[in-house]
Amino acid sequence: MRQPPMRDVTYRALFCDLLTDRVIDALPLTEVEFDDFIGKPGQLRATVPLPDEALARRARAALRPGRTAVWLERGSDIWWGGILWTSTPAGDERGRLSVQIQAGTFDSYLEHRFLSQDLSFPREAEPALPPVDQFEIVRGLVRHAQEQPGGDIGITFGTERSQVATRRSYAWTDLARVRELIDQLAAMENGFEWRIHCFRDPDTGARVKRLQLGHPTIRTATRADIVLDRPGPVLTYSLPADSTVQANVWVTRGESDNRDQASESRPQMSAVQVAEEDLKADWPRLEGSSDLSGVSEKALLDSSAAAELQRARRPQVIPEVTIRMDGRITPALIGATVLLRIRDGWHRDGADARYRVVGLTVTPPARGKGETAKLYLEEA
Repeated sequence: MRQPPMRDVTYRALFCDLLTDRVIDALPLTEVEFDDFIGKPGQLRATVPLPDEALARRARAALRPGRTAVWLERGSDIWWGGILWTSTPAGDERGRLSVQIQAGTFDSYLEHRFLSQDLSFPREAEPALPPVDQFEIVRGLVRHAQEQPGGDIGITFGTERSQVATRRSYAWTDLARVRELIDQLAAMENGFEWRIHCFRDPDTGARVKRLQLGHPTIRTATRADIVLDRPGPVLTYSLPADSTVQANVWVTRGESDNRDQASESRPQMSAVQVAEEDLKADWPRLEGSSDLSGVSEKALLDSSAAAELQRARRPQVIPEVTIRMDGRITPALIGATVLLRIRDGWHRDGADARYRVVGLTVTPPARGKGETAKLYLEEA
């Protein structure tokens, strides 16, 4: 089916002060590519052309790595937001100047923050209090990071609850990064997914950085599954199955809990988790392991090992499809379900399967090339 022609799309990059979100400048970009994911930071890669001294002067003022926020607008909508981390001015043999930039989504900021004091959930001063919902622990960690001088980058919160309550204590002396603590909590049994969702508030027009949480996964509701066909809007696809990370036996290693400095220090280990049903079904024994820094409590190590085993029991399949942008695909699709239908020589009888979108890479239109998006999928 022939796709209707797309209207011209316009991308604009706003460069703002990270702490106040005050707009510093809007600069042209070329060679743009940006992505966003559930579970890991996304990136924006682009080039700022500098055809004259006036634009170079503006770029020097706006491109301040580590303290400049980057917002990418498509039309009137926010499609990406993050922090400028690298800026590389360069000149070629013909005297042309440009700046290559790389930015990370706002959750990358939490990789640059550690705790400023010991934290406990519930508070150590009130040990009789019941366990805390794990989403409130995440909000507490981010809130703590933003309460420190110079630490508030404007991440906002919802009121979601996972209905999974737990206790956690974190020591300042571990110097653990805030993102690492959140990821460790998310990777436990009955864990969750999280990301920083960027959008424009429909009522105020303000740019928003919202902590998005989902248990056990982030799910975005749509009226109906988006159908992706090949032949059709799907230009390319790959359906890799990777058994190199498969395991049916798992053990997690933590820190030593030995406080006697005169005796040998050995790390605390989880109980060995075994998928007995896989071995009974004649799967070969495949073993995996992981490390949890700053954790010595055996119950937490057991929980982590059980969760890792569930994720590793089958070959990892991470489908990717590249599609023409036809008006249905936006960053808001992350977490939504799509129906992928393939008809080709490999799938002679057809392959129809539902997947959840867990990541998105967009390449805006350029000279001679249309706008495309690569979707990263997992079985729904």
